[in-house]
Amino acid sequence: MNDSQLNNTLSTLVSEQRNPDTMDLDTLSTMELVTKLNQQDQLVPLAVEKELPQIAKAVDLISDAFGSGGRLLYVGAGTSGRLGVLDASECPPTFGVDESMVIGLIAGGSEAIYRSQEGAEDSMDLGETDLINEQLNASDVVVGIAASGRTPYVVGALRYANSINARTVALSCNPNSTIAQLADVAISPVVGPEALTGSTRLKSGTAQKLILNMLSTASMVKIGKSYENLMVDVQTSNEKLRVRAVRILMQATGCTDDEAAHLLEKSQNQLKTAIFMQLTGTSVVAANERLASVSGNLRKALSF
Repeated sequence: MNDSQLNNTLSTLVSEQRNPDTMDLDTLSTMELVTKLNQQDQLVPLAVEKELPQIAKAVDLISDAFGSGGRLLYVGAGTSGRLGVLDASECPPTFGVDESMVIGLIAGGSEAIYRSQEGAEDSMDLGETDLINEQLNASDVVVGIAASGRTPYVVGALRYANSINARTVALSCNPNSTIAQLADVAISPVVGPEALTGSTRLKSGTAQKLILNMLSTASMVKIGKSYENLMVDVQTSNEKLRVRAVRILMQATGCTDDEAAHLLEKSQNQLKTAIFMQLTGTSVVAANERLASVSGNLRKALSF
């Protein structure tokens, strides 16, 4: 696509239009400026709300994939890619999953997380190659993220995923986008023109962050990574998380601080095991056996 064709394409995208409510952006006082930005940001959750049915479909795809040993792979460029990498990197400490279960791929590789890698997003072949390198298979789900909905790197990745029968989700901020037409499920929150024309790290990025949070969190909840609204698979990898595990154990069972610390030590920092022991009076071995019989789902284990 030459420059003229690309310009014509961009001119049709909602995310690239000028916002009539912010034409005076450079004349405002500081308070007026941040107020106007905040007013624009308030439109984002409303746009996301309209996409909840599609988000729910994507969550079902992802949780089903997890249940059959599949993975979730986010694919994006620039801000979209960074948001995918961020969400993926937060899953292991939050939900106690292996880092290979949720993967974030960004055009240009890890260096692109910190500084732009010019041209990487323009290659459809690179999107395919990155998925091949991750040994994508039909049990996986690929979420292509692109505010414009046309990023070649993401298009190439989704086309390859489709070719091997992996399930696909498109997340863009333009309706009827290229990637939306390629995916099994299309999530397209229309947040409108950005406050700063074309700067899709603003409303579009916020919408993407909200939706990625929902995709991973809801999918993990559905496979038993929470009990009530508690993170019962949190990893005690630092002091803050160790204290959080103690608090979660106290909240789930009503035990004291000292009792919680003792239970965690006895269960080798397996929070679900410790909760089950406290609520049922069983041993570590019995608790682990019961949890294993229901794939680690604490709610199901306690309902026997």
